[in-house]
Amino acid sequence: MTAEQIAQMKEGMVHGPLLLVFLILAIVFIIYSTSKLKLHPFLSLLFAAYGVAFLSGMPLKYIGTIISSGFGNLMTSIGLVIVFGTIIGTVIEKSGAALKMADTILGVVGEKRSALAMTIIGYITSIPVFCDSGFVILTPLNKALAKRAGVPLATMAVALSTGLYATHTLVPPTPGPIAAAGNVGADLGLVILIGLVVAIPAALVGLWWAGRVGKTIEIEGEKESLNYDELKKQYKNLPNAWLSFAPIVVPIILIALSSIVNFTKYTGLGSQLIIFLGTPVNALMVGVLLSFLLMPNLSEETVTGWIGQGMKDSVNILLITGAGGALGTVLSNTPMADYIKSFATGGVMTGAMALILLFIISALLKTAQGSSTVALVTTSSMMAPMLPQLGIVSPVDLALAVMAIGAGAMTVSHVNDSYFWVVSQFSGMKVTDAYKAQTMATLLEGLTTIAVTLILFFIIG
Repeated sequence: MTAEQIAQMKEGMVHGPLLLVFLILAIVFIIYSTSKLKLHPFLSLLFAAYGVAFLSGMPLKYIGTIISSGFGNLMTSIGLVIVFGTIIGTVIEKSGAALKMADTILGVVGEKRSALAMTIIGYITSIPVFCDSGFVILTPLNKALAKRAGVPLATMAVALSTGLYATHTLVPPTPGPIAAAGNVGADLGLVILIGLVVAIPAALVGLWWAGRVGKTIEIEGEKESLNYDELKKQYKNLPNAWLSFAPIVVPIILIALSSIVNFTKYTGLGSQLIIFLGTPVNALMVGVLLSFLLMPNLSEETVTGWIGQGMKDSVNILLITGAGGALGTVLSNTPMADYIKSFATGGVMTGAMALILLFIISALLKTAQGSSTVALVTTSSMMAPMLPQLGIVSPVDLALAVMAIGAGAMTVSHVNDSYFWVVSQFSGMKVTDAYKAQTMATLLEGLTTIAVTLILFFIIG
């Protein structure tokens, strides 16, 4: 659909606060149907997408196309990443490499600090790597560490997801923050510096919530599985530590190098090769190839069996994530975003109130349509012309404006966000538990980030 067709379509649809009511109804339906009616999340999400489309008055001839495009576009961006990541995870698990990585890391940080270790790893990884890809890549290590340290898997999952999420929305060269900095005219170096600082309290509050909520969530099959020592006995010899880490670490390094090349606009020797290898799907393919080194022999059992199992395991995740993308696309094609933008018109604010306004608009957009990147880009592009009138003009103020928008883009991750489904499905959490763990964690992260941003504004603004 062209921009003109979308604009014409929206003119005839429902406008105003009723759209927010439809969003709330969709969320309630998804939670109730998955937890009480035991309906598969894939169908719950699709039914909700159709429900919002019909209730909002979307023309019937467009509904199927929009839902299909939402599903397909998400598969285009992270579909193969999920498949490759699941294959890597299966090989790492079956070869014993995950146990070797757990032994290595806990030998350095100690068992009592395993959740902190995952938060730090997530914080660093998500600076160049999308949080979705980062969680997929690091899940095998996360599960092995949970088993090795005797920490609830839900605790480790939330510690990892919130560590990834903090820098994903605040620190360039992740696309959302870098676009927001460009839109408002902020100094990129200053945004990176302040973003690294502001992301620390966000990650730490996520770690705190992980420790608190993880004790209340039991993931199916977690207690029945073999303990670490019994599991270790199943392997005659664990792989070499370097080979164990390679399928995870090498893709992260490749993606990071590609981000640096794009960020610095380097065009010299090897730049095109670095960009090629650093594209997430290509980097994960390298990870798949490296995982072959963990196979005891390239037999039918390993090449066909292990990889086939990884592909089967990815199907459920793909379907649910794609359906979440369909719901998000339906919401983004209603006048909901336009209605939310109207909150910014009228009135003159200065200083701290302006930062709070940026946070609220971004949070409403994030909650309504699911994408942190869209919330960052939309809010920054819409509000950039108004910032001088709002008193946001100095380099520090502009950098803090990006932080405020990023804080809103954290708030909150729920059923229309692909990251919510990546975290819940790869960790094995139920939808209701994921709301309690992941959604609440992102709310706390967002509130913490805007609070820290305001404190910095009063100190250095």
